[in-house]
Amino acid sequence: MGDAAIGTPGAGASAPGVSAPGASTPGVSVPGVSAPGTASAGPASVGTAVLLAAAPAGRGRAMDAASVLPVLAAVPPAVLTGTATATVVELADPLDPQTVLTRLRAVAASPGPLVVFLAGQLHLDKRQFLPHLALARTTAATLRYTALPWHWLAGELARRPAGTTTVVADLAADPDVWQRLTAAPDLLHLGPGTHLYGRVTPAPRRGEPATPDYLRAWAELWRAGARPPLPAMHAEACVRASAARATAPEEILLAPAPVVVPAPAVPAPAAPAAAVVQDPHPAILAAAMAGRHGEAAAMAAAWESETLRRHGPRSAEAVHWTEVRADLARLAGDPARSCELWLAAAEFRLALRQPADDPDVEAAVDRAHHQWERIDDRARAGALGPALVALRERVPGRRPGALDALRRRMG
Repeated sequence: MGDAAIGTPGAGASAPGVSAPGASTPGVSVPGVSAPGTASAGPASVGTAVLLAAAPAGRGRAMDAASVLPVLAAVPPAVLTGTATATVVELADPLDPQTVLTRLRAVAASPGPLVVFLAGQLHLDKRQFLPHLALARTTAATLRYTALPWHWLAGELARRPAGTTTVVADLAADPDVWQRLTAAPDLLHLGPGTHLYGRVTPAPRRGEPATPDYLRAWAELWRAGARPPLPAMHAEACVRASAARATAPEEILLAPAPVVVPAPAVPAPAAPAAAVVQDPHPAILAAAMAGRHGEAAAMAAAWESETLRRHGPRSAEAVHWTEVRADLARLAGDPARSCELWLAAAEFRLALRQPADDPDVEAAVDRAHHQWERIDDRARAGALGPALVALRERVPGRRPGALDALRRRMG
């Protein structure tokens, strides 16, 4: 069972290309965590996290937004902001948009990094055709007076220094907003200086309100000890949020796009050269092989985030980046994480209706098995073993006796 290689996705191989040899709460110190949305925040920086969950009371409630607040509040404040210390401002089902605006204006004036965690539902103002965040007293008739206009949020955050502000949003959109958003994904743009990560789903028309599974996944990842870059958090949260539902939901993913570089100049072109996106795989592999595993993971996460935004988490393109992350974990000497990711890649491919004898599916299971055999932590190996056995039963692979050997090793 050979190891994988990081490369551009293509047919017939799983990774072809380049072969690899409310109240303010004081924060706590978290060494080595960089501030979300900024590369310049030093270890002495003080950040601010805003936890805003809002939805109408009664029959107009399409999302149980406030249910995520206890989970987010259980994350240490400094982890929420990625700074040495932090304060937390919590707004649970606020009543008045002016009150929310006043609080936002106050926190926007703070000099350190600002991260806004936002759960709620969007409605369209039928007069100006602008999205609004519904608050506790919002109804269809009173939307313009009782909901928070999205452009108010954008206006307050635009006053801050570029790169110091991040918004993580889990939103349900009414049919009018959803229709406009599918035609114009920049409808919720917060300006060039604010990093927006988020997921928008259509508001349920009847039955139980939606739950903010995307934001909950962020909190659960942090509480489990994960500290990946924000693009990787976004990617993992999207996958977990989709998996939390029995059927894959319609969704629009929001994330900053990766850097686009201009094409090299060519002699006397008929028209200016168009911008091109460089193939990221050689740079990612070079960083990993040089031992800069955090840098490699961050680059892969940024490209994965853009892939999720363009194609969604249930796409062949997204599976490829799961496999790239699996191979990076192998190169970083983390066989347990590599095994876990290869298992996820195999499950995703099967969910995409690829047959069990497809070479890509077999390769993913083989690599998961190969990495599992290298896990020194017996507890981690034992936890991953049943999932690997279940996959081996569905995907026996080309190597005779692989399933029997796995069962014997598990005892």
